Amino acid sequence: MNYVILTLKKMFRYILKPLSFLPALCMMYLIFSFSAQSGPQSSELSLSVSEKLLMAADRILELDLDPARLAAYAQAIHGLVRKLAHVTEYFLLAVCVALPLYVYRLRGFWLVLAAGLFCVCFAGLDEYHQSFISGRSPSLRDVGIDSIGIFAGIYFTRIFGFLGRKTIFAPLSMEKRRRAGNHPPNLQKKKN
Repeated sequence: MNYVILTLKKMFRYILKPLSFLPALCMMYLIFSFSAQSGPQSSELSLSVSEKLLMAADRILELDLDPARLAAYAQAIHGLVRKLAHVTEYFLLAVCVALPLYVYRLRGFWLVLAAGLFCVCFAGLDEYHQSFISGRSPSLRDVGIDSIGIFAGIYFTRIFGFLGRKTIFAPLSMEKRRRAGNHPPNLQKKKN
C-alpha cells in the first residue's frame, strides 16, 4: 500500500511541477496583450485607472474634489500610474518565473541570473514588439523600469522560499532525514 501511495505522490509531482510554469505563461500573455494596444487605447486605459484611484482616494479621505480637479489630478499622476503598472506586471512575471525555478531547486545567484535574464529579455522583446504598434514606440527606459519590478519579484521569491523552508517545510525535511537515518545532532536520542 505504501508503494502505491508513494507512486501516486511521485506521479502527481511529475505532473504538477511542469504545470507550475503556467502562471508565467499567463502573465506573459497578459503583458503581450497590454503591449498590443494602440497608443491612444493604452493611454485611455491608464488614465481611467488614474481616475478610479483618485475617486477611491476622494471617497476614503473625504476630499470632496470636483470633476475638473479630479481630471486635472488624474492627468498629473497618469505617467506615474503607467510606470507603476510596468513595475507591477513585471514583478508578477518575475514571481511567476522564479517560483517554479525555485521549486526545481535553482537557488541563490543562479536563480537571480536565470529568472532575471529571462524576464529582462522578455521585457526587451516586449518593447521591440511595441515598435510595430501604432502610437507606441520602444523605450530602453521602460526596460529599466521593468527591471526594477523583475529583480524585486525575484528577491521577494527568494525571501519567501527561504522563510518557507525554514518554517513551514522544516518539519518535513527533518522527517525525511529521520527516515533516512541522518539525524541532526540536536534530535538524536541520548543512549543511557
